[in-house]
Amino acid sequence: MERIDQRMSEELTGQVTRAVREALRAELTEAVRESARKRKRTATLYAGAATAALYAGAAVALALGLALALSMPDWGAALVVAVVLGVAAYALRRAARPGKPSVPTAPPMPAGPPPTRAP
Repeated sequence: MERIDQRMSEELTGQVTRAVREALRAELTEAVRESARKRKRTATLYAGAATAALYAGAAVALALGLALALSMPDWGAALVVAVVLGVAAYALRRAARPGKPSVPTAPPMPAGPPPTRAP
């Protein structure tokens, strides 16, 4: 009788353990899905904002080019705008990597006088 009670107790414990694990797994899965949905929505909004900013920047560049074209040839205005945008892109790229030195460093100089050769 004692063996039967022990075996039933082990089976019941196993069933409860499996039920709790399945419930936790289902809850965790739902939480991960909800988090993924929120992150996907946020990423979509950021992508939309970036696209709108890109078009706004293009419109500003076009307006600058058209304003410059009033006082110089069209190709010259386009060249000035291209140079300004190129400089801005270079500055942004340099700002993105602050750990790199802006000017390459020379190798260290020797501390003492140069060695002399014996004749």
